Amino acid sequence: MASSLLLSSNFAAISRPTHRRRDFCRNSTSNAFSVSCAAAGNGKDSPQFDRRDMLLGMGGLYGATSLAPATAAPIPPPKLDTCGVAMDGDQPVAFNCCPPAGPTPTPYVLPTVTTLKKRPAFQLAGDKYFAKFERAIQAMKDLSEKDPSDPRGFAQQARVHCAYCNSAYPQAPGSDLKLQVHFSWLFFPFHRWYLYFYERILGKLIGDPTFALPFWNWDNPPGMVMPDRVVVDSSPLYNPRRNPTHYPPATADLQFPVEPGSKTPEQIVQNNLSQMYNEMIRNSKLLVDFYGGKYVVGSSESQAIGHVEAGSHTAMHVWVGENTDRGFDMGNFSTAGRDVLFYAHHTNIDRLWTVWRDYRDKKGKKKDFSDKDWLDSQFTFYDENANPVTVRVGDCLDNKRMGFTWDPVPNPWMDYKPRAAVKKFNFAESEKVRRLPPPPSFPAKLDRVIQVVVERPAARRRSAREKEVEEELLEISGIDVAMDKFVRFEVFVNAEDREVEGLAASRAEYAGCYSQVPMSKTGRMKTKIRFGLTELVEELGLEDDTKILVTVVPKKGGKYVSIGGIKVILDS
Repeated sequence: MASSLLLSSNFAAISRPTHRRRDFCRNSTSNAFSVSCAAAGNGKDSPQFDRRDMLLGMGGLYGATSLAPATAAPIPPPKLDTCGVAMDGDQPVAFNCCPPAGPTPTPYVLPTVTTLKKRPAFQLAGDKYFAKFERAIQAMKDLSEKDPSDPRGFAQQARVHCAYCNSAYPQAPGSDLKLQVHFSWLFFPFHRWYLYFYERILGKLIGDPTFALPFWNWDNPPGMVMPDRVVVDSSPLYNPRRNPTHYPPATADLQFPVEPGSKTPEQIVQNNLSQMYNEMIRNSKLLVDFYGGKYVVGSSESQAIGHVEAGSHTAMHVWVGENTDRGFDMGNFSTAGRDVLFYAHHTNIDRLWTVWRDYRDKKGKKKDFSDKDWLDSQFTFYDENANPVTVRVGDCLDNKRMGFTWDPVPNPWMDYKPRAAVKKFNFAESEKVRRLPPPPSFPAKLDRVIQVVVERPAARRRSAREKEVEEELLEISGIDVAMDKFVRFEVFVNAEDREVEGLAASRAEYAGCYSQVPMSKTGRMKTKIRFGLTELVEELGLEDDTKILVTVVPKKGGKYVSIGGIKVILDS
């Protein structure tokens, strides 16, 4: 654990860049390729194309329409006996993802809470806790051996994630569409309920109703390393399908993948904190950008993916999983539940949900959807007594009502806003940008770096009140991606460096990323992602600029993903 102590003592001392101001193109005009968006009203009008350039072509409109059905209903609880075979293309996966059918599920009622369980941080949990945790996991594994059909066993619990995440359930009775709990507003609620019953099952198996799952505090420097106990091969916490180069004292990298040895531990920490600030604060000003888009009966595609899911969540899955294209166990949705670290990882994701909701409370901002299609969406689980139950999204919003909280830990990323080394106003209209190669027509495959000049609908200095009412957003739509591949790309604004592939999350020009955990199924998925520009534009000094240069950098699997269009919008 020496590495984590080193990170704890050094991260706060990382220097911040000082500001310099540079006008790249004072009083100049530009023939750079560009696309304009309507500047009037709320910024939601159709894009208007520059007749000289036609940058995006008709592909720029791809993905701009709503992907939700006109009439919809909340996702109903899956019927366990309708679980089918999870597929890998046209072949079944090599293992069964379905739980036992069991009796008819009953609606779950949260028990009265008298004492809150406190979920411990890995780096704060002592030997006594780890001994209990190992005993609980061993009991769950023993149950799998004794009675493989018991839904509370270790293998059966791993199947829960496989079934919900690899299209084993129909979206609704009689529907040809398959249920998916990722890439939408179901992501946080599903995993909270999953962890809730997993924790109660473990407590039941060791006769300790106070048992609480640990959380892997990888967003905090002292927690940015695997616990030593999980890599001891004699421990029930061990899993052989992990990347051994990431064992302690390796620092968890939220921008994974990177070239080995290309960054020091201190640089990784700096980037991790900036990545978390982007995900949790700058890019999550609106509910849809934190939670993900609407998903209801009849939804055939993902409307939008939330930034935590597309960022740190995916990075940690793949960082832990074995170093292969499919990334088993943690690095693949079908097998992730077989690794104990999956549950500690998601217990931290669950904590971050509460951290974000509390932050919104303090700011007086809306923290939950009021849409009944979200609140009344349901899932089916087995409880600690092996009884099938149905649960609602609306019943899991308050963690204390569910009976648990977490060890108090600092969130240093909250104050880690990336600072600009250089103010870059008028950069998008500079001679340097005019000399860039023409961008591709859209939709465009991300098999190389793409740079495009995009017009802003709010090409003026907005008041603080206007910024409160509407967020300026960079929207990348029509993301068409292979579902069985690990894909990651990063997005920058007004990045002038020649070697853009080496830019880091700690740069003010960094807008954010998109990444995806591979599944054990082929086929393609379509979605979009939006990046908050209001703070970024302020920091880079672009408030009066009419255009920005957007750079999209493929980091992994670029040949398996294409994008349909890039534009700047205003939304509230």
